[in-house]
Amino acid sequence: QVQLVESGGGLVQGGGSLRLSCAASGRRSSINAMGWYRQAPGKQRELVASITTGGSTNYADSVKGRFSISRDNAKQTVYLQMNSLKPDDTAVYYCKADLITGRGSWGQGTQVTVSS
Repeated sequence: QVQLVESGGGLVQGGGSLRLSCAASGRRSSINAMGWYRQAPGKQRELVASITTGGSTNYADSVKGRFSISRDNAKQTVYLQMNSLKPDDTAVYYCKADLITGRGSWGQGTQVTVSS
């Protein structure tokens, strides 16, 4: 099993920045891609950004040019640098690890609130 713990959320003014971290523990060798998702009140959970073991990245159109995902494979930690934050970015952000078994493992989520 893999456990994920997110940190770095909080309250920030519009235009500000936050950096989220997600540390994996447990059977870290079973992890393939890692990613960040978010869920705003009343909305479905959506992919924000993902990164493979090899470093290939994918971003939602709404965050391209503002957010950057990176990964430390040795530590099995993934980061999400969020710049130029907007009120629409307000959501609970979840880390996810895609495992070689085909299953996924989720973190508990961290709240990001952007004030206008």
